[in-house]
Amino acid sequence: MKIRLVRNIVVALALVIVSFGIGYRLGLGGLNNQSFFSSVKIINQTGGKTSDVDFSRFWEVWNRLNRYYIDKKALDPQKMVFGAISGMVSAVGDPYTVFLPPDQNKEAKEDLGGKFQGIGAQLGVKDKKIVVIAPLKGEPAETAGLKPGDWIMKVDGKETMNWTLPEAVSKIRGEKGSKVMLTILHKDASSSADISVIRDEIKVPSVEWEAKKIPSSCWQGGKCEEVKEECGNCDLVFYIKLTRFGDQTSDEWTKAVTEINDKINSLSKSKVKGLVLDLRNNPGGYLMGSVFIASEFLNDGIVVSQEYASGQKQNYDVDRSGTLLTIPMVVLINKGSASASEIVAGALRDRKRAKLVGETTFGKGSIQEAQEMSDGSGIHITTAKWLTPSGKWVNSTGLEPDFSVSQDEAKPDTDFQLEKAIEVLLK
Repeated sequence: MKIRLVRNIVVALALVIVSFGIGYRLGLGGLNNQSFFSSVKIINQTGGKTSDVDFSRFWEVWNRLNRYYIDKKALDPQKMVFGAISGMVSAVGDPYTVFLPPDQNKEAKEDLGGKFQGIGAQLGVKDKKIVVIAPLKGEPAETAGLKPGDWIMKVDGKETMNWTLPEAVSKIRGEKGSKVMLTILHKDASSSADISVIRDEIKVPSVEWEAKKIPSSCWQGGKCEEVKEECGNCDLVFYIKLTRFGDQTSDEWTKAVTEINDKINSLSKSKVKGLVLDLRNNPGGYLMGSVFIASEFLNDGIVVSQEYASGQKQNYDVDRSGTLLTIPMVVLINKGSASASEIVAGALRDRKRAKLVGETTFGKGSIQEAQEMSDGSGIHITTAKWLTPSGKWVNSTGLEPDFSVSQDEAKPDTDFQLEKAIEVLLK
């Protein structure tokens, strides 16, 4: 779930090569490596740079594993190298800076493509715990009872504490029809529960919309509830649900907005009362996707700023001519709204374009760059933090709504947050 996968830099020399290059030069002085070289052939050791690091310990541990470990079949050299690289990357202490072996890297790209096999849930890391950011509507995770904020304590009996996000995804995903047992601690629950989930093929459109019919009496203090049947005396509020900022989102968004504008143009302007953009349970995606979406509603100016370790800032401004620049709007958010969705919500509020309704967002304020290796593996590196147009950094704290509304779990068929959003629009 990374908010910047804009530059797919193909790096010719994998970190595997760097590690072996350093180890070969620095390890020879402290350890006889004959046992290592007798079992593994180093096929490439170019690209490493001399560094003041005692790398002999790596070879010492490697050799002792090969010499003493009871199950020699379990000693897969490639997996051990990938594990060593993962350990090196995780040592920086950032859950979003991760190394992904080829299979996990493929899964990460499938996420943003919108088609994969699994349980249908977006996951995150909070306080070193694997948590559910958002179960996808109608998919196995939601059907099984997973909710935003759930802590996944175990996967098939294995403790998840300190797992990286790719580790969790790789363990939870699997072939359609297979089962995975999750030990879950629901938010505010005192005890955990085991939930069996049957995996399926997950196909998720990122953009959906509808025109909601609202009785005109809402303006005079009546209830602002959607009318399902035909209603000649109703006003319209357009509703757009955006589930992620992925590979197909720009095309899906453009199609949806074209249809919305066609509908608006066919109506009396007095009938169109506003628009609700629903970013609830949207875990993010591409940084430039957030700029693209925000640009639909803003004339010009800053959408988001990147700030690097040096203190240097890079502003991302409105990058196109939007078509929904004047329609009144409200944005729905909750604790499952993260990263790119927080960028859009923060920009629209800071620029006085929209009010926020719902719950405080997740609070992911960092930007990752995805770099792909020649063998199909990848590394996601946190390169900057992002700031709203007013300079706010949302990391860990999130965005607080202008109108705080909790969703009553005892009444799942009533969307109180959406009702409040429509009320804010119409009153």
